[in-house]
Parts: sequence; C-alpha cells; structure tokens
Amino acid sequence: MHGVVMWMKMHSYAFYNGYLSGVWKRREVLKEKLSLLEGVEEVNGVDEVEGISTGSYFEGVVAKDGARKRAKPITEITDVDRVLEVVGEARPLDSESKEVYERVLKLEIEALGEELRETATAEANGYPNNLTWWNHYEYVALPTVVYELEYPRSESINWWYAAEKMAACFGIIFVMIMISQAFIYPVVMETVRMKEEGVPLADRFKEFPWMLLDLIFPFMMEYLLSWYLIWEVILNFLAELTYFADRSFYDAWWNCVSWDQFARDWNRPVHNFLLRHVYHSSISAMRVNKHTATLITFFLSACVHELVMWCIFKKLRGYLLILQMCQLPLVRLSRTKWLRHRVTLGNIIFWLGIFTGPSLLCSLYLIL
Repeated sequence: MHGVVMWMKMHSYAFYNGYLSGVWKRREVLKEKLSLLEGVEEVNGVDEVEGISTGSYFEGVVAKDGARKRAKPITEITDVDRVLEVVGEARPLDSESKEVYERVLKLEIEALGEELRETATAEANGYPNNLTWWNHYEYVALPTVVYELEYPRSESINWWYAAEKMAACFGIIFVMIMISQAFIYPVVMETVRMKEEGVPLADRFKEFPWMLLDLIFPFMMEYLLSWYLIWEVILNFLAELTYFADRSFYDAWWNCVSWDQFARDWNRPVHNFLLRHVYHSSISAMRVNKHTATLITFFLSACVHELVMWCIFKKLRGYLLILQMCQLPLVRLSRTKWLRHRVTLGNIIFWLGIFTGPSLLCSLYLIL
C-alpha cells in the first residue's frame, strides 16, 4: 500500500508539473511575440491579413451617428494562435490593429501567469520556482496524494495533539490484534485445517454460512478500526508534524445514502486523486463521456484494491473487484424514483453492505 501511495504521489507531481511546463513555455513564446509586435511598423489603414480583420474583434454595436459604440470584451477573443501567426509575419499594421493584437497577447500572458501561480499566494512560489529538492520531499511527507504549488499550513505544532494521536495509534493496533486473535484467527485456522485434510470444496461451502456469521462482527470492528487508524489517527498525526492545515481527509460517510457518496466521503485524498488524474484525464485525453470516465475510474480503483487483497491472501480471485464494480448498478438504483428521496432506506441499505461486505469477501478468499 505504501508503494501504491508513492506511485500516486509521483504521478501527480510529474503530471501537474509537466502540464505547467507546457503553460510556461507557451507564455514565453507569447512574451517573445509581444516584444516583436512592439517593434512592428505602424501604417495607416485597416489591416486585413489573410482573413483577420480588426473589425472582427468588435461587437459592431453602432450608435445613431454610425460610429462604433464600444469594443467587444477582450475575454471573447480566442484566436490567439492566429494573432501569433500574423505577428510572426512582421508585416506593417495600423495603430488600431496593433493595439488589439497587443491586448490579445497581454491578456493571454496574464491568464497563463495566473495559471502558473494557481494556489500559490505569491509569484515566487509559482512554477518554475517550485522545482526544488525541498519542495519535492516536503510534498512526499505531506498527507496528500494530489500535488499543489501551495497548501494551507498551520503556524505551529500542537505536541499534545500529536502525542494523543501517537498513543491512539498504538492503542488501536493493540485492540485490532486482540480482536483478530480472539475471533478471526480460530476461523482462519479452521479453514486451513479443512484444506490440509483434503475436505472437498462442496463440504467446505457447507461451512460458509456459519463462517460468515462468525466473521461479520469481528470484521466490521476491524474495518471501522482500520479506517479510524489511517484516516483519523495517522493522517492527522502526519498533518500536525508537517504543519499541514487541510484536515479534510474524510466526510460524514456514515450518513451516506448511496455508494457514490460513500466513494467520495470515505477517503477524500484518494477521491481527489481519482477525480483529477483518472476521471478528468480520461475525459480530456481519451475524449470519453462522463459515464465512461466514471466506469474507468471505478475499474482502476477496483484493480488497485484487488492488488491489496492479492498481497494479503496470496491469491488472485477478483472477488473484491467484482463487488466493487457492482457498486455502479447500485448507484443507478439509488437514483431511481423509488429510492431517490428515501434517505433513511438508502442509509439502511448502505449499512447492510458495510456489515456484510468485509466478512463476505474474506470468507470467499479463505474458502476458495
């Protein structure tokens, strides 16, 4: 899991800085063209260079006396590349054309500069000033997998809060070990005994319902404690030590009424990663619609979760992948007229899945 997290961090770091590199190069080209434009000779007359007319950049709102009333907002000018082509030809322009082209380039340069700063509060923290060893390894230590130029930071470390989280970490691990030894280990050893004695698969499946009942409550406790250990204790402990002030690691997922809401609220850092680097990237790079992008996002997440189960049980079965992909039809079901406004019923269905899911999965991996 730590290796997967580091892969996500490095992908986000390389992807975002690669994108900003393209923005920075384009801004440098525009600055060069703007300096060339300032040296272009001015002539009288209206410039009509291969279909580009100064008049095309104005609204054409005419007063009663026939004079142009007001200019078209510069934000609506999108033909920046055509302007660059005209400037590159270094042909004489009239004063009005030159003024419009300068406004186009300056506005684009300003917009690109804002994009290079993005979340940074100062230009000195924007791209490419962020490409330092300190910035990289500081990001590696932060409890997030989505790279930003700047994060909200706290002013000091509350050492009592950090000590509380550290004590809670060891305490929760101790409780999880006790639950495993008292309630889960005997069931696991029974499945191992049946396999070693060569008990047929049909006879082992006869024990499946009883095994499921024995594991429902212990696995539910382990599931909740694992979530609390990672998202409430460890991440907040790291956040406190690194002055990381954005503590929205989860939302109130226990109030979820659908599985898509659970996917968003259970693990906010990973959700933000999938949203930026899988969902939106699929739409922009692969030109797919939102439904296909959602399918790709769920499938990739399911594959990574199945990889974790493979590492734990040393078996590649696909049970978790299948059950996680079954969330998609359940999401569609929750949006039907029958369930859309039945919040209590939706929350009951959600908790039934939470209770039965972990024990069902682990029982399948143990039996087969």
